[in-house]
Amino acid sequence: MTVRNQGLASSRSKSRKAHFSAPSSERRVRMSASLSKELREKYNVRSIPLRKDDEVTIVRGSNKGREGKITSVYRLKYIVHVERVVREKTNGQSVPLGISPSNCVITKLHLDKDREQILARIAKGREAVKSA
Repeated sequence: MTVRNQGLASSRSKSRKAHFSAPSSERRVRMSASLSKELREKYNVRSIPLRKDDEVTIVRGSNKGREGKITSVYRLKYIVHVERVVREKTNGQSVPLGISPSNCVITKLHLDKDREQILARIAKGREAVKSA
């Protein structure tokens, strides 16, 4: 007999509802980005939720190749704002462009005590899977 996770829905409409009405804590995890090859080897972690002051490279879209520091993580819209990635309005005012986290690669992590614990926890889990 197969065991099903009652919290997961395979229905498109239910999945969309879960996505768009997700709480901020869930959105944080969904707004993860992969790490660059160097960071991946250093921390033994593939991806981690984005946060302000991380440095990223945009790898998809019209801004491909642009680099910068994350100025804000806009969880409500599932986007991040990267410094110097802006659009000029007709009145000359510059507005930050929203970038999807899936289109970013983290090149430099903003580390604090909590973030280091998260990295250690993920790496430990990956080690357990490799040894099994």
